[in-house]
Amino acid sequence: MSFTQKYADWFRRLLPSPFSIAVILSIVVFIVTIFISDKPIGHLLIDWQTGLWSSNLLAFAFQMMLMLVLGHTLALSSFFNTVISALISPIKTTAQAAAIVTFTTIIVAFVNWGLGLIFGAIIARKIGESFTKKQMPLNYPLVGAAGYVGLMVWHGGMSGSALTKVAEKGHLQDIAKNTNLPQAIYYGDTVFSTMNLVAFGLLLTLIPFVFYSIGKKSNGSIPQVVSTKATNDTPFDAKGAERIDTSSVLSKSLGLALVSLAIYNALSYGGNTLGFITPNYINFSMLALCLLLHNNFNAFLSAVDNAIKGSSGILIQFPLYFGILALMQSGGLIEVISNWFIHVSTPHTLPIFTFFSAGLVNLFVPSGGGQWAIQGPIIVEAATKLGVPLHKMILALAYGDQLTNMLQPFWALPLLSITGLKAKDILPYTLILFLVGLFIFVGVMMVF
Repeated sequence: MSFTQKYADWFRRLLPSPFSIAVILSIVVFIVTIFISDKPIGHLLIDWQTGLWSSNLLAFAFQMMLMLVLGHTLALSSFFNTVISALISPIKTTAQAAAIVTFTTIIVAFVNWGLGLIFGAIIARKIGESFTKKQMPLNYPLVGAAGYVGLMVWHGGMSGSALTKVAEKGHLQDIAKNTNLPQAIYYGDTVFSTMNLVAFGLLLTLIPFVFYSIGKKSNGSIPQVVSTKATNDTPFDAKGAERIDTSSVLSKSLGLALVSLAIYNALSYGGNTLGFITPNYINFSMLALCLLLHNNFNAFLSAVDNAIKGSSGILIQFPLYFGILALMQSGGLIEVISNWFIHVSTPHTLPIFTFFSAGLVNLFVPSGGGQWAIQGPIIVEAATKLGVPLHKMILALAYGDQLTNMLQPFWALPLLSITGLKAKDILPYTLILFLVGLFIFVGVMMVF
């Protein structure tokens, strides 16, 4: 057994379910808070309970759920099915498959994380089906791992949890309880900053090259992947008012109207800060595209039913992270951690410390939104006191969070379900992605 295979088996045995991790983390934070806080235990419990149902944070959780569901729904449209079929038609070898899957998935995930995750899974599955049909050898686990690469790009992209939230006016001031902070930090300083675009360009260049090289040296076998039909192929015998649900004209007209409205909102936004790109704008745009690209309302709703299963983790785990945040705020743990960061860091090293701490936290809190809720106030406080640009600190957190997704298979669950692979099949290759990403992210933070 190879080293990477031993690592995959060890890692799989080490980690319980993501929900269990969230529960354990809640208990640990509560115990630590008891020792550092002067508040009675009963008051801390009430603070935790109140934090679970924070209205602002629950709205954030719902926004993230919609991003995943609508991104998945969009990937199930006939349009994307046609695009994927065109992409895979010339592929003849594992090396070609791995390079094309990584390259296209990185681009799609930069636009939307949910769409990128499902797009990567579906294109990997379609390649497996194609090679099965043609009876050609393929390293299917490598191609499956290539489809997961979007989770190493997403948080620095247009749907990154931290980046979208700080673009909302008042969010920074609200989480840090500091009115002296800027109203918002827009995409021009985060997603489309020079540092982030350089990191994205390096990812888009080096990762396909690395996976192409691995594919050339790997010995595959003929996969056994059974072809499946798209959601839109399901027949529906409409009668009476049900014809509304099967009307292509109505669905596409509404979709076109909403797309036009989204474009108008973007064009009419004043300034050059890209401040119009918020979680609500992203979700509205994807809803419009879903209605436009699916055949009718029935096909759209059928795809939503299929996609919504993958959002259960956000639904049930985010409140636990919000409870952890409430405990850390009320018990003073955030201030303790922030002061430690300030004590051991300099303005030059603080982003690097933030990057590694975010990567560590992500292993136990596999949720960009939940992690921002917990770490956001800490890094904002530390950055303010040391005079480090907030946009660089936010990107440092985003980089650390997304990188260790290559070690934490929680978000791979939808991909594993679609491809039929197991976590231990792809982890040896996602470890390689982790090492490449570590080199890229640390490098750009040191240069810029």
